[in-house]
Amino acid sequence: MADAHSVVPASVLRNLSDKLYEKRKNAALEVEGIVKQLAALGDHEKISAVISLLTTEYTYSPQANHRKGGLIGLAAATVGLTSEASQHLEQIVPPVLNSFSDQDSRVRYYACEALYNIAKVVRGDFIIFFNQIFDALCKLSADSAANVQSAAHLLDRLVKDIVTESDQFSIEEFIPLLRERMNVLNPYVRQFLVGWITVLDSVPDIDMLGFLPDFLDGLFNMLSDSSHEIRQQADSALSEFLQEIKNSPSVDYGRMAEILVQRAASPDEFTRLTAMTWINEFVKLGGDQLVPYYADILGAILPCMSDKEEKIRGFARETNEELRSVKGEPEEAFNVGAILSIARRQLDSEWEATRIEALHWISTLLDRHRSEVLCFLNDIFDTLLKALADSSDEVVLLVLDIHACIAQDPQHFSQLVVFLVQNFRIDHSLLERRGALIIRRLCDLLDAERVYRELSSILEGEADLEFACIMVQALNLILLTSSELSEIRKLLKQSLANAAGKDLFVALYASWSHSPMAIISLCLLAQMYPHASAVIQSLVEEDINVKFLVQLDKLIRLLETPIFAHLRLQLLEPGRYVWLLKALYGLLMLLPQQSAAFKILQTRLKTVPTYSFNGDQLKHALSGNPHSHHGASQITEDGNKNLNNGNVQNDINFTSWLEQFEQIQRQHRLLAKSQAQSRNNSLLKDGPKAEEPRQLPTSNTNRAVSRSSKRGPG
Repeated sequence: MADAHSVVPASVLRNLSDKLYEKRKNAALEVEGIVKQLAALGDHEKISAVISLLTTEYTYSPQANHRKGGLIGLAAATVGLTSEASQHLEQIVPPVLNSFSDQDSRVRYYACEALYNIAKVVRGDFIIFFNQIFDALCKLSADSAANVQSAAHLLDRLVKDIVTESDQFSIEEFIPLLRERMNVLNPYVRQFLVGWITVLDSVPDIDMLGFLPDFLDGLFNMLSDSSHEIRQQADSALSEFLQEIKNSPSVDYGRMAEILVQRAASPDEFTRLTAMTWINEFVKLGGDQLVPYYADILGAILPCMSDKEEKIRGFARETNEELRSVKGEPEEAFNVGAILSIARRQLDSEWEATRIEALHWISTLLDRHRSEVLCFLNDIFDTLLKALADSSDEVVLLVLDIHACIAQDPQHFSQLVVFLVQNFRIDHSLLERRGALIIRRLCDLLDAERVYRELSSILEGEADLEFACIMVQALNLILLTSSELSEIRKLLKQSLANAAGKDLFVALYASWSHSPMAIISLCLLAQMYPHASAVIQSLVEEDINVKFLVQLDKLIRLLETPIFAHLRLQLLEPGRYVWLLKALYGLLMLLPQQSAAFKILQTRLKTVPTYSFNGDQLKHALSGNPHSHHGASQITEDGNKNLNNGNVQNDINFTSWLEQFEQIQRQHRLLAKSQAQSRNNSLLKDGPKAEEPRQLPTSNTNRAVSRSSKRGPG
């Protein structure tokens, strides 16, 4: 240290720590001259002593002016060393870097100035300290003092120039440093980082594209910055990288795809749009590389199908079509289960377009990879069933298409119908809102007769009698009104002449017996008029309630539709169709006279001509037993004396079927009594309530019927 003091005059050392800048500057020039002389003599030992003196007694001094003087002195010493400065950088640069964190802003400013002058001298040799300098500049870019920021920017530009012309710069060592800082929120730091990414990407010898996955997420994060300038800079950098990707033969699509998928769900609109733009290009360019990531990409696309921004929706639709056009195979890492899982999850989306597209994907997978999809059936089946309650008709129809596709296999068909009935039982509102749509669509997609036979078989053993009645009434209404079931109606109308029609009638009879009006409708449709009359005659007081009258009202109105045109035409021959006439009059007798249904049916019956009555036929009909067999000349069914259908008719044991109907109805009556008793007990348990004025029953029964009709399904 004594050597350093002997080399540098005391006056110079004193002025180096003076509070006046000019004196410090002049002293620094003296130091520069001294070091230059020593360098010329090759006395590097004394040069090291001078640098050590400036470091220990000045740059690390507690006095601010000393620290300022030390920094100016170190810069001056570097200038004095010129080409030989590189061998002393290990002594010179660290104390300058340390001063960047000084509490005095003026000291930080002088540190920037000093390092700028040092860098100008040493240029490429400076690179060995690049990581430390970059870290210091990153902090200074957000400095609270404007003059420090300005000085840091000047230094930053110089360092960039040095790096771009240096062949010693290591991008591999720099990237971890960059990655650590990419999620910093300070706008000045963000500008600093984007600036460096852009500069390094412009250097031909530096492959920034290969390291893009390391800082891509950070760039996307900047797209939502509150500063328009930062958003613009980040977008410009991303656009440049995307263009490079298009022109590059080898790109790591996989790692970047994971980042893009996350950013596509960003709450920021601009970020989502940019992410979808990238994903769209990736799907076009990525090829086989992206096959393992298809499920994740689909998970990003589907929500964007319902985005409020049209551009995002457009990119999502285009990307979705591109993705679906790729016919990947499971052996090529195409994960059917993962894609199904994504589609199933998106069925819970609040957006209709997303749910629809998720269903399209399930349908596509069923077409291409049926066996693989059926392996995951247990994972998606419940979700598909729940989707039948969706508010969108289009969603429900697509779900039914998928169910029908799955149900092509017999075991899956039975499973579908069983689960469908279970859902209707659990959620009666589903039956009311969607029952008709679901049943009709299934009948259209699958064999209608097969669907009805399966439903009837399940309902025949249904323990919940109340639900069975409601379900049968709904199925009966669909049977009588839906165009999809026209072939079944034709078959049932031929029940007396066709073994297949008779077989279907018998298959439906047991379950239809849960509803008197359903069984009467079935008999009228199948032209089993004597049995229809017998069923009507078997009804007792408990059967004729408000619900019954509501169903009867519906039937009377249906009799006026084209479906029962054949029945109305048969009334032109009342002598031949006596049992039909008796059945209709039986229904008329059950209706309240003031009801609209009564007037409709009465008006129809008034049009029946009386000229064709046969006395013997009328007496037989009025005997009251449609299933008795007296003599060989008895007409077994209305209008069928000349038909060769005796075998079909005789195969049906109507007496046995009527007994079965009556037995099921007795069970319903017992249930109704039990429910009424429970209600009474509940009222008694709650105790008497305040008396309310009681209304006498109105004579206009039709009002009660019309009010109650709102409760029934279908």
